[in-house]
Amino acid sequence: MISGVAVLVDPLREYPDAGLPWTLWCHMVSDVDFAELHAFAARLGIARRRFQGDHYDLHPGLRARAVELGAVEVGTGELVVRMAGARGDRARARRARA
Repeated sequence: MISGVAVLVDPLREYPDAGLPWTLWCHMVSDVDFAELHAFAARLGIARRRFQGDHYDLHPGLRARAVELGAVEVGTGELVVRMAGARGDRARARRARA
């Protein structure tokens, strides 16, 4: 982890129609802010242009390296609820209303 902020990764999932050189990947997010997420991605050697607005996609090798560097493994539902940014905000609001 960087500066005590949790960087989160969800389980690997198959995306066969993605049109990419790999079809298995996960999502990496921050539960606090994007600055920490970008810094963590840079440590992994991921170019900033690969940022997807609120997350980075990781293939299996990058996911393993992220976990080695301190990323926390969580389920996809928990990842969405804890993530920073608009998608996380919407998920937290839904949970609060339930």
